[in-house]
Amino acid sequence: MDVSFLGGPQPQLGVGVVAPFDFALDRELWRWVPDDVSLHLTRTPFVPVEVSLDLARLVSEHETLDAAVQALCAVSPQVISYACTSGSFVGGVAGERAMCAAMVQAGEVPALTTSGALIEAVREIGARRVAVVTPYTKSVTDSLEDYLGEAGITVTGRAYLGLTRHIWKVPYRDVVDMARAAVVGDTDALFISCTNLPTYDVIPQLEAELRMPVLSANQVTMWAALRAIGVEAVGPYQALLDPVARRGPAAMTGSDPVDGGPRVTPEAAFAGSPVPPEAEVADGLDPPPYPPEDTGGLPPV
Repeated sequence: MDVSFLGGPQPQLGVGVVAPFDFALDRELWRWVPDDVSLHLTRTPFVPVEVSLDLARLVSEHETLDAAVQALCAVSPQVISYACTSGSFVGGVAGERAMCAAMVQAGEVPALTTSGALIEAVREIGARRVAVVTPYTKSVTDSLEDYLGEAGITVTGRAYLGLTRHIWKVPYRDVVDMARAAVVGDTDALFISCTNLPTYDVIPQLEAELRMPVLSANQVTMWAALRAIGVEAVGPYQALLDPVARRGPAAMTGSDPVDGGPRVTPEAAFAGSPVPPEAEVADGLDPPPYPPEDTGGLPPV
């Protein structure tokens, strides 16, 4: 059979992704990516350390980044993204910038990190006060708050799970419960941290309920990486991806604040779209989602 008329595969833009060795959500990253873009993922070497500040430092060492970037450059990506939140905020703003510089030097292509993408996304939506949700321990969550403060962003409330492993198994219901607890007072947006925490399907649901933009680690990573090569990320009703959805409650309750015309609400857009089956928490244990160290309006355990 003559297939010469097909002309070969269509050209693809490439996004290189350096992920920690325990990253389990490759498929979630792909959901933000249009068909004419390919993701090329590589992982850092395994180390026998649970999720902690120590692990964040180990998976972000410049020698590790150098080897990963060189491996990715064999397939000529247009941009390289380091997809780990804690690994890119553990050294503060200066540390994040140094990571980007190290990756650019190793691969001679543009590079970014999840934490750098977070700051870019917060500025894109015009937020200054952010609630934070993490699966981390208190010390890692504290480090995230320090990083945001250094970048001029105020954390108005937070909730965390205290996990040190198997983060990808956290069900959506736990993310939603933490979000409801973390959003207190005058808050512009919610950030859900950790690239190993599933968030894609829950973002529009939370935006509809909380009436504010909801950012997640994987979302901002893909948004920034694609933006760097002139491509728009795809995703159903997410404020970061849809400028109309950034206009606040008026834009989310049925009328366009510019021309007064009807528009689809997130509730309508997601009516009948079930949340995927909830995964089992690691080892069958349900750690308390709101450790007593963080009071600040959170419900009692």
